[in-house]
Amino acid sequence: MSRRYDCSDAMDRGLGLREATGSIKRGDLVVLPTDTLYGIGADAFTPHAVHALLDAKGRGRNMPSPVLVGSPNTLHGLVTGFPEVGWELVDAFWPGALTIVAFHQPSLMWDLGDTRGTVAVRMPLHPVAIELLTETGPMAVSSANRSGNPAATTVDEAEAQLGDSVSVYLDGGTCPSTAPSSIIDLTAGRPRLLREGALSLETLREVVPDLEGVN
Repeated sequence: MSRRYDCSDAMDRGLGLREATGSIKRGDLVVLPTDTLYGIGADAFTPHAVHALLDAKGRGRNMPSPVLVGSPNTLHGLVTGFPEVGWELVDAFWPGALTIVAFHQPSLMWDLGDTRGTVAVRMPLHPVAIELLTETGPMAVSSANRSGNPAATTVDEAEAQLGDSVSVYLDGGTCPSTAPSSIIDLTAGRPRLLREGALSLETLREVVPDLEGVN
């Protein structure tokens, strides 16, 4: 049976974060607020938990889960061949609504889906998310909705779609934005915008002038 915690209450928030951390370490699923939309998360290094996440969403391996981190320093252990422009983007927009696609370290023991050697990674600008990620380490996190349905901006919307497939729901109120993160691909020769979300192409080009727009 799922448990739900009100993160606007200090005691409930502390208990909820402890329960969520324990659930992630046991390989269960958690719904958490971010600065964009609610996310459904699992331990990135527990393959059966990531598979359960994809199943809960009704999504196949051809749509692998992004990874959220609690600190930019975590990137050093996750990615390889990360270009200087990547660090410039991190400095400018993390924590925040920018997801960066890079090559992951080939030695990592994880299975996020059919990633073809890449990972989409982000550091969210939300205190509850960062507190949880600080305790759990990198989490596979995707939007907290069934595939094809509207993304959840409240925990009620997430719970209505995901139900008891999730162990812990962390209620952080209504998300401040209804837009998803913007996504930049750094795995080709020239940085390319895959999705224009909360950050516009014009804003991103202030840091990366030669950023290729969405085709």
